[in-house]
Amino acid sequence: MKARQIMTSNPECCTPETGLREVALMFIEHDCGAVPVMDGEGSRRPVGIITDRDIACRAIAAGKNALELKAEDCMSSPCVTVSAEVSLDDCCEAMEKHKVRRLLVVDEAGECCGIISQGDIAVRGKEKKAAQLVKEVSQPASTPAAAP
Repeated sequence: MKARQIMTSNPECCTPETGLREVALMFIEHDCGAVPVMDGEGSRRPVGIITDRDIACRAIAAGKNALELKAEDCMSSPCVTVSAEVSLDDCCEAMEKHKVRRLLVVDEAGECCGIISQGDIAVRGKEKKAAQLVKEVSQPASTPAAAP
């Protein structure tokens, strides 16, 4: 099974300048917890990814006013990408190695064409593989992040 077979195609994207409120509205409208961040308006070249957890930890928990912030203030960058042609096993290995729950899928031109989440692997992949992935990605980091 290849990445293109399990990915969510053409995810909603934003730019680094997109306000966090607009990003949060994208989460609601598209029933997702992550939005790829592209390098500019009309571009599909990923420069990061912003998740609901990024906003909670890097804005709200840090005591910042989320309504005044942009995606670039909270996004994770660089983002982890895979080719649409890599195997499910390679996707899982990339998630495990980088301790991420989502991968951006890029085409041969390096443009975002999809996103793969742990949920996509659980629903469309192999049950045993999904369980192992969740276990590995959920292992605590060697050094916990300090609270602000």
